[in-house]
Amino acid sequence: MLDRRLCVAPMMDRTDRHFRYFLRLLDARALLFTEMTPAAALDHADPARWLAHDPRERPLALQLGGAEPAALARGAELGAAAGYDELNLNVGCPSPRASAGRFGACLMRAPERVAACVAAMRAAAPLPVTVKCRLGVDEQDPETALPALVAAAAAAGCRTFYVHARKAWLAGLSPKQNRDRPPLDYDRVRRLKAEFPQLEIVVNGGIGDAAAARARLAEVDGVMLGRAVCDDPWRLRAIARGLDPAAPGPAGRLAALEAFLPYLEAQAARGVPLARMTRRLGGLFRGRAGAKAWRQVAA
Repeated sequence: MLDRRLCVAPMMDRTDRHFRYFLRLLDARALLFTEMTPAAALDHADPARWLAHDPRERPLALQLGGAEPAALARGAELGAAAGYDELNLNVGCPSPRASAGRFGACLMRAPERVAACVAAMRAAAPLPVTVKCRLGVDEQDPETALPALVAAAAAAGCRTFYVHARKAWLAGLSPKQNRDRPPLDYDRVRRLKAEFPQLEIVVNGGIGDAAAARARLAEVDGVMLGRAVCDDPWRLRAIARGLDPAAPGPAGRLAALEAFLPYLEAQAARGVPLARMTRRLGGLFRGRAGAKAWRQVAA
């Protein structure tokens, strides 16, 4: 059983393998996610390159993007063979590229297609298959759209849903604007848990400290952190300790960097540029003396 009380969201060009490794040093138990991996790409490129990760990143979920059950089944099979702990279907990405491929948030309009994808993934791999979604898209009413999607996917065997607590506007808003608009609606997610008490509901969006995490955990089963951790990775450690003062981890930011050094040295010996491994750590010393100098070094 995976512990999903504290998770770090899949974020494109953010949660790459190097950043995930560093986050794992900050908290041993949080469930980490890959960037979205297009299922179709695994059939047309080197799967090992897409799926590469260090076993020490685990527990680790592979997020797949797609809408074709056969391609997602193949991705699920490859993900299981690569050693991931969970397979997650992206039903929340608002990017035009995802919509053009008829996957991501636009799948909120196609609950039966989502159910077929979940069923195919479950049949292909002996791992939990989960869904990450929005409250709805565009003109949809979340009061009906969200329960309809959850009910269909649950009937196909999905037992865990990560819900970004806002709608996605595919018409009129950019992906960046969709991060902040429309307003978050935690009450809709709370009601979803009340409607489906047998399912595991994890809420995503706007959670930046331990107090906010505790407030949401009083209503649902888990919280998922996103940009707060990208802006300041140390927040993961602070929130983990706020939820459990005994949570193991480094005593301070410098100690975390020292623990990261052996990984950096090993990867550099394989030809990985240092900047590629540290580029997401620019906010590690946010609000502290020397933060600007550190950002210049990390970049």
